[in-house]
Amino acid sequence: MAASQLRLIKHCAEYLPQNEVHRIPRRTRGIYVLYKYRPKTKMYDVVYIGMVGGEVKAGIGGRLYSHINKKGRHWTHFSVYEVWDNIREEEVRELEGILRHLYRYDSRANKLAIQKKFIRLRRVHRRTLEENWLRPE
Repeated sequence: MAASQLRLIKHCAEYLPQNEVHRIPRRTRGIYVLYKYRPKTKMYDVVYIGMVGGEVKAGIGGRLYSHINKKGRHWTHFSVYEVWDNIREEEVRELEGILRHLYRYDSRANKLAIQKKFIRLRRVHRRTLEENWLRPE
């Protein structure tokens, strides 16, 4: 079996139709994205970004089933990004937090849940480049 080219992501499956949720293996941990397919433009709008990082029996598949039961009409497709076994839950949460932060003010990305602030990112956030990297040595 060939090794993944990525340090964090072990496997991924992208833009799968909602009816293929049952194919996600149990206990899959990582990040998932829900999309609404727009046939006219052939584009996928991000509806929600979520994660499963801890020891859970159902994994991402179970989380996707719960989204189908609650808000299935708001999304049509999904992507799954499975993390390696040695990636800690905190690291998965950080990935999810950064992705949610990127979509926080995108009106199309807030159909299922209001995207929360990623508090840990605020701890390292600076308003200007000078405050981060452009300080004189």
